[in-house]
Amino acid sequence: IEHKHARTSKCSGCGPGYKSPLDAMKGPREEIVYLPCIYRNTGVRKPDYLATVDVDPKSPTYCKVIHRLPMPNMNDELHHSGWNACSSCYDDASKKRSRLILPSLISSRIYVIDVDTDPRAPRLHKTVEPVEMYWKCGLANPHTSHCLGSGQVMISTLGDPSGNGKGGFVLLDGETFEVLCNWELPGEAAPFGYDFWYQPRHNVMISTEWGAPKILANGFNPADLKDGHYGQCIHVWDWTTHKHVQTLDLGEEGAIPLEIRFLHDPAAAEGYVGCALQGTVFRFYKTPKGDWAAERVIKVPSKKVEGWILPEMPSLITDIIISLDDRFLYFSNWLHGDIRQYDITDRRNPRMVGQIFLGGSIQNDGPVKVLDDKELDSQPSPRIVKGKRIPGSPQMLQLSLDGKRLYVTTSLYSAWDKQFYPELIKQGSVMMRIDVDTVKGGLKLNEDFLVDFGKEPDGPVLAHEIRYPGGDCTSDIWL
Repeated sequence: IEHKHARTSKCSGCGPGYKSPLDAMKGPREEIVYLPCIYRNTGVRKPDYLATVDVDPKSPTYCKVIHRLPMPNMNDELHHSGWNACSSCYDDASKKRSRLILPSLISSRIYVIDVDTDPRAPRLHKTVEPVEMYWKCGLANPHTSHCLGSGQVMISTLGDPSGNGKGGFVLLDGETFEVLCNWELPGEAAPFGYDFWYQPRHNVMISTEWGAPKILANGFNPADLKDGHYGQCIHVWDWTTHKHVQTLDLGEEGAIPLEIRFLHDPAAAEGYVGCALQGTVFRFYKTPKGDWAAERVIKVPSKKVEGWILPEMPSLITDIIISLDDRFLYFSNWLHGDIRQYDITDRRNPRMVGQIFLGGSIQNDGPVKVLDDKELDSQPSPRIVKGKRIPGSPQMLQLSLDGKRLYVTTSLYSAWDKQFYPELIKQGSVMMRIDVDTVKGGLKLNEDFLVDFGKEPDGPVLAHEIRYPGGDCTSDIWL
């Protein structure tokens, strides 16, 4: 298999995406977005589907789901999505961003969606059955997909076909979408997997860890943490040879490192990873001697509580995102209920410049009483948007290319939603929009925007990751 970044033509602007992250910031405003909608664990016996949502304020169908593409199977647990081609193929005129890759976290199917024929009405192009991944790669539970400059698609996995942890990578052919083989070398898969990002100019890829699929699949039990079923390491890989070169153990305060983001600048040798369990963000970076290291740069204090499952409530950082100019970092605290904006121009000392509470587990009229809070004087009030009280808590984030609009959905993963926010199952998740001050920093809820997934034709549904048709802050990598 050809792994080198072959270039069929040296042109400017013939291929998909944008020449640079700063060019992308000048890209067109988002008009529609795609979101996977999940029925698994909700009691609704229907397949998950891909929703197309109109986010153009000038449109008569603003804030409405304008198309639904149901999957051909039940209980897939659609989760994240990626592309067949992105800005990593910008110089290749033969490539086109035409297929959305939809891996299923639980069933291990991979759906390939045609968004080219009619972007407003996606259609199913191909289903990659789980046995392909099981038999050819010994892997299962696919999570993050990124397209490579070679034209292939690479997908990280959480497990092996028996539900144990196994952080490997599946390679798909970018034209036929056939499973080719493992990206990693034989015997070198990490003990756990989740997300990954690559930076070819530094010949590096870094991956993260969630936990063993059969352990996390039905909910979170703190005892499983003590038994070593969840990860606390990030893994450094040689991008050219695919060798696993370093394991960075982030320790207890780095438990469950989920989303990883290099700075968008392809020359940058640093980035950030959000660690869920103790509400920390670590900066990872290349050292002067050429290996990699990590340091904690943000810690959200846990809150002493009563009326909850544990006496201490962590913030649970679940998604992080970096603006295309590498100025701001955003993350969601899925248990506490807030989104934060940090100025990261001083890379080692992020400074909080914006914060907004939208739901969460410590609302002042809820069952949880906060006994000791190192940050707040009082518990936040519930948020009501367009007459609907926000159920659940901020989770997946997507930023407009110009950095001025932050979209958020409220579902994490169906079994954990059911455990921590049972009202989400009954009411469905929502999508909201936050208007961002990109000069001084600051977050303000847009009161005129709400997509209510509680009103879907087949019943309330859990909407997850937000994807723009032309690429965005979390899908595109520059070479």
